Amino acid sequence: MPRYEFRCRACGDTFEVNRPMSEASDPSDCPQGHADTVKLLSTVAVTGRGGGASSGPAVPAGGGCCGGACGC
Repeated sequence: MPRYEFRCRACGDTFEVNRPMSEASDPSDCPQGHADTVKLLSTVAVTGRGGGASSGPAVPAGGGCCGGACGC
């Protein structure tokens, strides 16, 4: 289940809430009981295969012309 981070405007506390994506934009009270909260923008880490060593020739990855998708 996704985790969303909120900050309370009243006390400044930052807290996390686990909820379904369908409820992502719903408001959330802070643990201290304040209702004036704002959802923070979260970052996502995306990693590759790791190790940095190449296991073969580079393969174009892309969309658009000459990025491998159009076959030219």
